Amino acid sequence: MEFLPIPFLFSIFLLLPTSSSSSTTVLPLTTFPSVSFTDPFKTINLLLSASLNRAQHLKTPQSKSNTSIQNVSLFPRSYGAYSVSLAFGTPPQNLSFIFDTGSSLVWFPCTAGYRCSRCSFPYVDPATISKFVPKLSSSVKVVGCRNPKCAWIFGPNLKSRCRNCNSKSRKCSDSCPGYGLQYGSGATAGILLSETLDLENKRVPDFLVGCSVMSVHQPAGIAGFGRGPESLPSQMRLKRFSHCLVSRGFDDSPVSSPLVLDSGSESDESKTKSFIYAPFRENPSVSNAAFREYYYLSLRRILIGGKPVKFPYKYLVPDSTGNGGAIIDSGSTFTFLDKPIFEAIADELEKQLVKYPRAKDVEAQSGLRPCFNIPKEEESAEFPDVVLKFKGGGKLSLAAENYLAMVTDEGVVCLTMMTDEAVVGGGGGPAIILGAFQQQNVLVEYDLAKQRIGFRKQKCT
Repeated sequence: MEFLPIPFLFSIFLLLPTSSSSSTTVLPLTTFPSVSFTDPFKTINLLLSASLNRAQHLKTPQSKSNTSIQNVSLFPRSYGAYSVSLAFGTPPQNLSFIFDTGSSLVWFPCTAGYRCSRCSFPYVDPATISKFVPKLSSSVKVVGCRNPKCAWIFGPNLKSRCRNCNSKSRKCSDSCPGYGLQYGSGATAGILLSETLDLENKRVPDFLVGCSVMSVHQPAGIAGFGRGPESLPSQMRLKRFSHCLVSRGFDDSPVSSPLVLDSGSESDESKTKSFIYAPFRENPSVSNAAFREYYYLSLRRILIGGKPVKFPYKYLVPDSTGNGGAIIDSGSTFTFLDKPIFEAIADELEKQLVKYPRAKDVEAQSGLRPCFNIPKEEESAEFPDVVLKFKGGGKLSLAAENYLAMVTDEGVVCLTMMTDEAVVGGGGGPAIILGAFQQQNVLVEYDLAKQRIGFRKQKCT
């Protein structure tokens, strides 16, 4: 579903008023609760469907002195995402957000009249979704059509939408148009506000945030950490941020890991030496601005058990139309691969695990493939590492827990990567979307100042 600007959203304007010491913030990050089934195949099917919808959206998106270190927490949820708590307004109102590096706008469910369809999940009651109430905040303002931040969302086409703004006069009564966003399996629509982001020891005034009055299949707001000017890292002028995603085994538990927001500190050389760094890659496409919001990786090669996986190199580099390349995305559960890459990885994995028979029945039920029967009498099973090799020679080694999942009590393991079976060839957009499952127990640093990404294997709990 795609939304166009919605004029009737302006009616909610009636609900709105008209008018530190450290450099790091650490926030807790958890997985977002939404789906839990006693049947594991139903859970896997839902996560596969959500990951595929997410991949299809990312591949064909709609074009469009204080403190310097803050810590918040990320919590793992069975919905397949990680959640973070942020506060907006004066006095602050605490809300839950899905942490998303694949989009840029930060938005929250807004006003007492907020409606969300298809939002009834286990652990999430649509009637109790936390909502921001604008009339309770003294710092909220509606974003005007001439506000430069309005153009962050609507770009060069903004002037045609500000019909009551005279180019010869500074006066303009128009508000910024309503927005509509799609997230693969979900969507949201609302208006733009200027509000204060309130962190533990830092306040960020005039923060652009979306006030959504309606959503589809969205159990919480979205904290956009992409590369667009409207993202949280951009608005906070962060030099870097980092996260360490805990294992899916902690879904819906109180266990969390830190999301570190750094807006001013210098890199600690003693710590950075333990990272594997690789430069971000730019997408040269000018036809779709959304591609420029993604964090493209300078991936050069994929190896399994030390053996290079053979597929055309063109899939690793975005071309002039924006197709190809590899991105990293916290909002995707499983890694997505264009079909030629997926088939090459699946074939090589099957060759190296030839002593374990394929579990075709489990493949049919789960939607994952390939799956292998591991005999219970084996005290230990040997699996090859999957290695991602980046520009500059850095290598990220993924152990079995990062690319295989035990899906039955009988000892069947399946590859937690996927493709779009309906698409022949590569399709459009990114060819590889590195999902959250493959990022478990890996400290990932987005070094925005140096335009590079860093990886370090470690336990996140």
